[in-house]
Amino acid sequence: MAQFIDSRTSQNASTSNSIAIPILVIGTPQLFGQIGLQTAGVGTNPRVVFSGTIALQLPLALAGITITVVRGTLATDPVVYSATSTFDLSLLAPQIINFTATDFNPPIQPQLTYSAFVTANLLGTIRVGPETFNGQLYSD
Repeated sequence: MAQFIDSRTSQNASTSNSIAIPILVIGTPQLFGQIGLQTAGVGTNPRVVFSGTIALQLPLALAGITITVVRGTLATDPVVYSATSTFDLSLLAPQIINFTATDFNPPIQPQLTYSAFVTANLLGTIRVGPETFNGQLYSD
């Protein structure tokens, strides 16, 4: 039976259009969420379940947006999840991207840190909110 160990939330923006953070460099990951999960009491088969939301105002052009979750604090740390969505020219309203991911059997340390990044392939992309990143640690 699964045992709950810890849960954390990174809430950068709670409501729509509450921020306006431009992505200024194409292909460069921009941090939008980070959590640290405590591992005291973890048993066998540890697993982390993530979920998150990010809203972006896209330029009027074909835009590719990549969400990446890493185990660590840097975009170069081990990737545990990555997905790219491409949006077409006709989208005028902010686009909301929701994701769910898992990390099965991570190396156990006193704290597991995870970071969520967003990358755009086109200038003119603006982070507008909401932005949230959540994680829960379970084990057997």
